[in-house]
Amino acid sequence: MLKPLGDRVVLKVEEREQKVGGFVIAGAGQDATKTAKVIAVGEGIRTLNGELVAPSVKADDTVLVESHAGIEVKDGEEKYLVVNETNILAIVE
Repeated sequence: MLKPLGDRVVLKVEEREQKVGGFVIAGAGQDATKTAKVIAVGEGIRTLNGELVAPSVKADDTVLVESHAGIEVKDGEEKYLVVNETNILAIVE
């Protein structure tokens, strides 16, 4: 399993399919945002004073993330997205 460092977050992107007349359209990748589940969270980031600022998200949160943010990595057969916390736009409730 991946353990992110600093303010990085490991996400599992939820794949969405759009069907038209039985055909799957790959247009969902053109959206400005993606929905993802938080898998793992780093410990946070340190301020100039050395204080640790904890992340705003936690494991199992569903979040909205910028479409082209982060780096896609593979752990075994699973694909994950590693992003900085600043690329997360909102927590979906």
